[in-house]
Amino acid sequence: MTTLAGTGGLVRFILRRDRVRLPVWVLSISVSVLGSVASFASTYPTAADRQARARVLDSPVASLFVGPGYGLDDYTYGAMTAQEMLPITALAVALMSIFLVVRHTRAEEESGRADVVRATAVGRHAAAVATLAVVGGANLLLGVLLAVALPLSLEGLSPGGSVAFAAALTGVGLVFTGVALVVAQLSRAARAALGAASILMAAAYLLRAVGDMGGGALSWLSPFGWATETRAYVHERWCALALPGLAAAMLSVAAVAIGGRRDVGAGVLADRPGPATGPPLLGSPWGLALRLQRAALAWWTVSLLGLGLVYGGIAEEAGELYEDVSAIAEYLERIGAADAADQYLALTFFVSALIGAGYSVQSALRLRGEESAGRAEPLLAAPVSRWRLAGSHLAMSLGGGVVLLLAFGLGAGTTRALSAGQVSELPRLLGAALAYAPALWVFTALATALFGLLPRASGAAWAALAALAFVGFLGPLLRLPDWAYDLSPVEHIPRLPVAEFTPVPLVLLTLVAAGLLAVGLAGFRRREVGAT
Repeated sequence: MTTLAGTGGLVRFILRRDRVRLPVWVLSISVSVLGSVASFASTYPTAADRQARARVLDSPVASLFVGPGYGLDDYTYGAMTAQEMLPITALAVALMSIFLVVRHTRAEEESGRADVVRATAVGRHAAAVATLAVVGGANLLLGVLLAVALPLSLEGLSPGGSVAFAAALTGVGLVFTGVALVVAQLSRAARAALGAASILMAAAYLLRAVGDMGGGALSWLSPFGWATETRAYVHERWCALALPGLAAAMLSVAAVAIGGRRDVGAGVLADRPGPATGPPLLGSPWGLALRLQRAALAWWTVSLLGLGLVYGGIAEEAGELYEDVSAIAEYLERIGAADAADQYLALTFFVSALIGAGYSVQSALRLRGEESAGRAEPLLAAPVSRWRLAGSHLAMSLGGGVVLLLAFGLGAGTTRALSAGQVSELPRLLGAALAYAPALWVFTALATALFGLLPRASGAAWAALAALAFVGFLGPLLRLPDWAYDLSPVEHIPRLPVAEFTPVPLVLLTLVAAGLLAVGLAGFRRREVGAT
């Protein structure tokens, strides 16, 4: 039997398992890009409108969020597409690759299913190669769809530029496919692999941002920098596409080689032996939930604190980007006229709330993971009620969301107070961040309701968050109707520090969260544990 025996069967198995997940990833990214690009013609109908937009983006602060500024002297629809859509779409493609790879490698080993598969006529390298084939194929399919559809979505997008744009995204996806596959060989836990790969992705994006703000040299050290350096629709650099191809090939070969030298279920990095006896805190469900989720909470907190420090520090400069920017006129109209820096900060709090909602959903669904892995039943066999078991994880989700908002508000408030020279900015921005807590509680409650009533559909909480984030970020560009915004709990929070504070939406959202939590806990109490 060869080391690749059974690869074809595993490819078919992965495609069968992800028959919904894969199309959702590919189509959601494609539709987001194509819908945004198609709106450029109505948002910027004349060359003068586009040049006004280019002048706004011609600054180091703008490079932190968008591309390095190629083509700003003649800001065509193509240059706009590459400048404003490529960096953020590349992030989505990288996340897709990371999640899919870890799901079919380390998560399979952690659950024990990989041992069952390997007991059949399956070679040692078959699982890794099958995962590479499927995830790489998804990236290639996404690239083909965009290359074909972009010229059709907006007149003025050249076929050559569209191919360069799509190839740059595919290159990013293939690189992080390799990154995730390597990381999956190092740790025994899927969550650790996801966390490490995500940190590497964030570091690469930050490296690109810092490089684009400076001379551009650092950008060549990042896969995201390689994507922007293709200069799609401007002066295509086809040679830049060789870098992600070479990096992806090297990472993939390294991952397969490492996987052939370790035991299934084990990681290359040795586990640190724990103490012979556990601390008294682990004797309660609350302590156990804290122990299980403390690492995730710590990473989320540090990340949002860092974002807050950056966003608060550049609020004055970034706020100027909103002046004369017709693309976000609808958003500014919805939050009201105010100081440009406050408008920018209002948007960052909105974004931080959506990011924090990701933690809320992840934390609330941790109990589903414990149940699926068979670790919840032994706990319930002890003198532990279902209320206490579920409540312990809900406390981490509800309280952790507040901690994340506090971290972001603290970071933004501190740097904003230092740059503005006004100490009053710190409590003002802390309050603006905490106002989003009820919205995060609604996401926790939604995940809990799905877990209690329809455990197999618990993952729909992620789909709901993704859909609402799509509406929040791209709704103004796509001119979605008002009812689409009303579906999101985050949209009902007063846009502090721009809008006036009113407690009514916060109270109503808290009541909605309480009702969903009650429904979810009642469903969990009545259904069979371990039900699928």
